[in-house]
Amino acid sequence: MNLQNKVAVVTGAASGLGLATCKNMAAAGAKVVGLDRDETKLATLASELGANCIVRSVDVADEASVQAGIDAAVQAFGTIHVAVNCAGVADSAKTLSRGQPFPLATWSKVIAVNLTGTFNVIRFAAQVMSANEPEAGGERGVIINTASGAAWQGQIGQAAYSASKAGVMGLTLPVARDLAELGIRVVTIAPGLFDTSMVAGLPENVSQSIINRMILFPNRMGQAEEFGGLVRHIAENQYLNATTISLDAGARMSAR
Repeated sequence: MNLQNKVAVVTGAASGLGLATCKNMAAAGAKVVGLDRDETKLATLASELGANCIVRSVDVADEASVQAGIDAAVQAFGTIHVAVNCAGVADSAKTLSRGQPFPLATWSKVIAVNLTGTFNVIRFAAQVMSANEPEAGGERGVIINTASGAAWQGQIGQAAYSASKAGVMGLTLPVARDLAELGIRVVTIAPGLFDTSMVAGLPENVSQSIINRMILFPNRMGQAEEFGGLVRHIAENQYLNATTISLDAGARMSAR
């Protein structure tokens, strides 16, 4: 897909992987629709990217909110060609801690945002993409999701997070099969340890210890721009479909 003048919707757009994705899409010539709950950071994004960017406050776990965000994209730019799901939360708890079971409200929140929220965006974006005029190879759109290395290497306290990300991986193939006849591709990225707000609060000695124990090479955390660059490549490479790509420098998670 040639991204020049294409329309890319990105959730979790206000920070981290989503923000880097928005900037990468814009640099490739795409029109960007940034969806997030942080209105202050969204305003900064819109100001930075200019006229070819609109932003909307959206809760991906809420059906009406997602529909409104998708409708805003179509109203502003006419259609959607790329949808990138970066919105996510990482609330943690042990299955049993000090005699108390995992809080079900925490479980429900993580599944609602990470898994249901991803599928919410997929289904509404796919509906819009299906009406696009196909490109020369028959492509109408591409959907790119964010899983995690925790999907198969979950650490202590990550039962909900790991389950939600394994679910994102699990929906990749069936959704790709559902949408293949429409010329819509579905690809998932499973990032490893990235230098984002989720790890920003760690003391330097702690983060360096994690790097030394878990990451092969290069011996550092990933940069959000590297994730954004892979999103762009997936959008541009039509032969990538129905797969999950690990972006982790060979990281292997320990229990803690």
